[in-house]
Amino acid sequence: MVQQSTGPLAGLLVADFSRILAGPYATMLLADLGAQVIKVESPGGDDTRTWMPPTRDGVSTYYLGINRNKRSVALDLKQPDDLAAAQELARRADVLIENFRPGGLARFGLDYDTVTANNEKIVYASISGFGTGAGRDFPGYDLMVQAISGLMSLTGDPDGSPYRAGISVFDVMAGLHASIGILAALHHRGETGRGQHVEVNLLSSALSGLVNHSSGYVAGGTVPFRMGNAHPSLFPYEPLPTADGELIVIAGNDGQFRKLCQVLDLPGLPDDRRFGRNQDRTANREELRPLLVERLAKRTKDEWFRDLLAAGVPCAPINTIDGGVALAEELGLDPVVTVDAVPGVRNPITFSDTPARYELPPPGLDEHGEEIRAWLKS
Repeated sequence: MVQQSTGPLAGLLVADFSRILAGPYATMLLADLGAQVIKVESPGGDDTRTWMPPTRDGVSTYYLGINRNKRSVALDLKQPDDLAAAQELARRADVLIENFRPGGLARFGLDYDTVTANNEKIVYASISGFGTGAGRDFPGYDLMVQAISGLMSLTGDPDGSPYRAGISVFDVMAGLHASIGILAALHHRGETGRGQHVEVNLLSSALSGLVNHSSGYVAGGTVPFRMGNAHPSLFPYEPLPTADGELIVIAGNDGQFRKLCQVLDLPGLPDDRRFGRNQDRTANREELRPLLVERLAKRTKDEWFRDLLAAGVPCAPINTIDGGVALAEELGLDPVVTVDAVPGVRNPITFSDTPARYELPPPGLDEHGEEIRAWLKS
């Protein structure tokens, strides 16, 4: 059953006991890079198979977006034959990844201690919502973590209600952190011959991912607050109105601010003591903003975008996703790959010698079950 593949992770066998988002996203990244991923599903299938609309040919696009390059086997762990197959897969795997509630696989003999007793080289990765201590029984939903971590307190209009991010941002971060942990553990195994347990939880990923805001609190004692689209430490760094709509305008340093003022024909502002340094612009943003807006209102956002970008000033239109994909295509990034008529987003990593592969479309439930069961019995 083991198939030859290409990519930097070719030859690795990943037993994927995860579902929904963080784990499947991590294993798709590994699969794109050549690992052979066997997706173990319950007879009812991954929850995201039912998360619709939107759909493509009746299949949830949520599921399609995170399950490329995998093989599916449906196993009912309460049935002896299926449980034996799952345990044999764990015995053969290089990597096992799961996101059951902490301890949830112990009753099936698929917990870390039991699996590693039979496969000491395995890298066993566990993803939870709130860790294995006092938060072990908390449901691990991204929206809960966005609320608890403080992200929602930072998102939205200053005078309005807190908002969640438009995606399950901490599921994605946790999936990335799990992938990094797995690769680091595989390197360690290559040096020592020993596997280990890699643990990731969404709340820790969230606090790490809040970067300057969490650092502002733990290192500076400052609790950040909602500022809409404004930045607490930079100005301008937000949408500003033009003649026909808003344009993101950024001055990440004093040199960029000087270039911005040149294009806007405001040559005196960089030498004004209120605006010359970033900390001055940030402190006096309410005085500076109307001066910039007055000039920006004289032309359209597309005109300013072209001229500001040419001058080296970071700026951007506020697109919908179709516009983002279109610009990526225009820039030659080839954002869309199609496998057996199923489009998906290209793996974001490029390699000079071992490119990502796109060999298998997201599998149907138990699509490879017969083949996988026969292989596990051989």
